[in-house]
Amino acid sequence: MMMPGNIVSYAQNFEDVLLWRALRHVEAGFYVDIGAQDPIFDSVSRGFYEQGWRGIHVEPALHYAELLRRDRPDEIVVQAAVAERPGLLTFFEIPDTGMSTAIPELAKNAASMGWAIHKTTVATVTLDQVFALCDGREIHWLKIDIEGYEHPALKGWHKSNVRPWIVLMESVSPFKHEPVHDKWEPVLLKKDYEFVRSEEHTSELQSRQYLVC
Repeated sequence: MMMPGNIVSYAQNFEDVLLWRALRHVEAGFYVDIGAQDPIFDSVSRGFYEQGWRGIHVEPALHYAELLRRDRPDEIVVQAAVAERPGLLTFFEIPDTGMSTAIPELAKNAASMGWAIHKTTVATVTLDQVFALCDGREIHWLKIDIEGYEHPALKGWHKSNVRPWIVLMESVSPFKHEPVHDKWEPVLLKKDYEFVRSEEHTSELQSRQYLVC
């Protein structure tokens, strides 16, 4: 689908459309995509990349991290999970689903549905560490979509003074599609972000956008 300004939408629920409407005046902008997964399919960043934007991708699954490196050789790809502190984390890969998670309960739910689960150990980094890689550049949008692990990821935003203009967060639980933003929203509000809108798809709340004040 073509978006205003002749940009192509690749995102699953048109998240890139919303971001583009707010940021299309920015030339050669910069983004941080946490839980980037595939560089093309369901990618929030792909349309921006084709318009000359560049950024950082954080993706714990080796398969997707390698795809990102091959497709985006001029961007930074961090193969790790984002968490409250650096270290190691048990990670449950659910191939070809977009549902890989660090939450054991969610992995059990996926297994009960007949999906294959690959249990691995991945490195973790904090948002502070990710922001440090930006080398002083303005971050125009930050997306966090990591299947139930959004709260621990936000808690790793300890001391960094980096202020992404817009934060886009997945706001429903995997499988059940129940709102979960009440768990992590206070972290953003304390950092003086303001909730601006939610987006629905097939009658289910999918994402929430926050704007720095």
